[in-house]
Amino acid sequence: MSIAFIGLGANLGDPAATLQRALRDLVQIPGLRVVQCSRSYRSRAVGLASQPDYVNAVAKIDTALTPPALLDHLLAIESRHGRVRGGERWGPRTLDLDLLLYDQLQFRDARLTLPHPEICNRNFVLAPLLELAPEITIPGVGPARHVLEKLGSEGLWLLDVEAAAVDSRTVLDEE
Repeated sequence: MSIAFIGLGANLGDPAATLQRALRDLVQIPGLRVVQCSRSYRSRAVGLASQPDYVNAVAKIDTALTPPALLDHLLAIESRHGRVRGGERWGPRTLDLDLLLYDQLQFRDARLTLPHPEICNRNFVLAPLLELAPEITIPGVGPARHVLEKLGSEGLWLLDVEAAAVDSRTVLDEE
């Protein structure tokens, strides 16, 4: 089994509920076990300024799937949640699932780059990632906590757990 981290994000509809449903979808994938999910964060949208803030979280998984096979499942879940690819880069999204890290693998092909190519530029990915794995290193870069220290936390807010966070306890208890 390999350990991977998946970034979850949405800013259309009810983003917190969408992340909850996406987590439930992840639990259903054969060869994958959701170990833990971070708390949810609200972040300013990257790119187009005239769009709603995002809700973001990170899930830690154990998987027997290869990175390309895992990516296929993530894209299928996005599609089921109304995500249409090919639109405006960094535009509003019903759901965004990113394969951030897969063990300490460095990998690149036409469809997938690991670690995720934007991981070092996104505090909304690093903060929840570090909740789950405080000592994690980004292959080819170094400790994630050092990267987050340089980025800072501007435009990032922890959501009220009672109001809008992904409740991984409920989802994981259903397994």
